[in-house]
Amino acid sequence: MTQIEMERIGDEMYRVPIPVPFPMKHVYCYVCRETDGWSIVDVGFRYPEAIRAWEAVFRQLGIKPRHVRAIYITHFHPDHFGLAGWMQQQTEAPVWISEPDYAMAERVWGEESVQTGEVAALFRRHGVPDGLVADIEESMEKLSLRVSPFPVLTVLVDDEIVLGQRRWTVIPVPGHSDGLVSFYQPESRQLLVSDHVLDRITPNIGVWPGAHPNPLQQYFASLRNVEALHVEVALPAHGAVIRQFRERIRDIFRHHEHRLKKMKALTEKGRTAYDIADLVFGHKPLTAHQWRFAVAETLAHLEYLVSIGQVQKDERNGVFVYES
Repeated sequence: MTQIEMERIGDEMYRVPIPVPFPMKHVYCYVCRETDGWSIVDVGFRYPEAIRAWEAVFRQLGIKPRHVRAIYITHFHPDHFGLAGWMQQQTEAPVWISEPDYAMAERVWGEESVQTGEVAALFRRHGVPDGLVADIEESMEKLSLRVSPFPVLTVLVDDEIVLGQRRWTVIPVPGHSDGLVSFYQPESRQLLVSDHVLDRITPNIGVWPGAHPNPLQQYFASLRNVEALHVEVALPAHGAVIRQFRERIRDIFRHHEHRLKKMKALTEKGRTAYDIADLVFGHKPLTAHQWRFAVAETLAHLEYLVSIGQVQKDERNGVFVYES
């Protein structure tokens, strides 16, 4: 029988590793005991191991599905959102998500979604070869099967929510997604950061159809926003708990400064985003899924450089070229 090793955060909150079939292995979801039941932050990716893990968590904590009062989703990405519909079917609880990511969830995972075709068109215009575009489309179609059934969503408009019987401030931190939210508990100085700040890796910041055209600019502003908070413990969705929060933010800024400098240097002779992504990320074999993030991340850096006037973007024969 599956046993899940949970970490207790304070008196009424558990940090729960739910397996995902990606290199980071787990998404950490948060299960909180309330005066009238339980609330959950993030739910994981739809596949059998994750469902088995949740069944074990409920068994270990003595939670009956109908005792769950609220499900909060920090953002629409499938490793956080994929099981929301399943969890809602089990619990009949409302699923709360920010307004921007309510729209992106519908756009990317809804029945009318044309996101796959739009990503393909965007990537072709940035020099991605047709064969790789086809592989990326196929991998995106497979991914959409991991977000089902689609939940009934409610827009999170409150400035505060209750988690573990304490009041947490809702802080929008756009960048990794337009509607990513963090939750801050001022008395315990805890920040539930989701994918905004991670301990070892940097969150993917990418340009996507239907989303903000300059996500790296948004991300930098969000980092400065949370850097001003008194945070003793940051609770991310992947990797270890972060206790040196401001130092970690400074590390992330340094990483992006280095990446921007490198990409700017690669634009000197004029190159497409794909050419630059290949030079930066292509030294190791990438799956179609990883290529999608590599190209989107490259675009985010190049568009930021364009926005601060360090690089020019021109169209040549229907393909965009970046040149410094």
